[in-house]
Amino acid sequence: MEPLAPRAAPPETSATSLTTEVATELITERLRLRPLAPEDIDAVYAACQDPDIQRWTTIPSPYERRHAEHFIERIVPDMRRAGTNFVFAVEPVGGGPLLASVNAHGHTGVWAVGYWTVREHRGRGYTTEALRALTRWMFTELGAERVEWRAEAGNVGSRAVALKAGFVMEGTLRAALLLKETTRDAWIGALLPSDLGLPSRHPYLPARP
Repeated sequence: MEPLAPRAAPPETSATSLTTEVATELITERLRLRPLAPEDIDAVYAACQDPDIQRWTTIPSPYERRHAEHFIERIVPDMRRAGTNFVFAVEPVGGGPLLASVNAHGHTGVWAVGYWTVREHRGRGYTTEALRALTRWMFTELGAERVEWRAEAGNVGSRAVALKAGFVMEGTLRAALLLKETTRDAWIGALLPSDLGLPSRHPYLPARP
């Protein structure tokens, strides 16, 4: 699970073009990804009572309903309009409960992903499926050339999801994550367009072994 807040604007993007041209929802075999909306407040509030979500993400702890209200009613639409963060609710394709939340955000010059899964819906591959759809969308719609995953070192659940979604683990960054007013080591992984069989905007010359 990654923090939801973006750290900086993404590179070479236009907020106007992003917010007017990118898809508002994504459909997979089992899932529908759509922007979080006010009707999700109660479900997000309930999901974020989970101690694991509070432990591994930057949401407030304790998490109150007003936090969900402010995030969904103000922060989510503001970030989308700015083109810096696109937060999606994940639900069954035919309708149903909130299963997870995934987001695409810009930080330190690249695009990155964040996600959490509602406790009772873990272990069924929903977040991996949503993350695969999200990253493909980031490459084809947002023009990403590299998508990063970061999590506090030790967050094996988040790493397992990232690995199943195709991310390649690249190492550990010291003091790279500010969480609960403390800097912590972060695991980092990345996905390239070529990993999904997609073209890149620029040629890639990897280092020789």
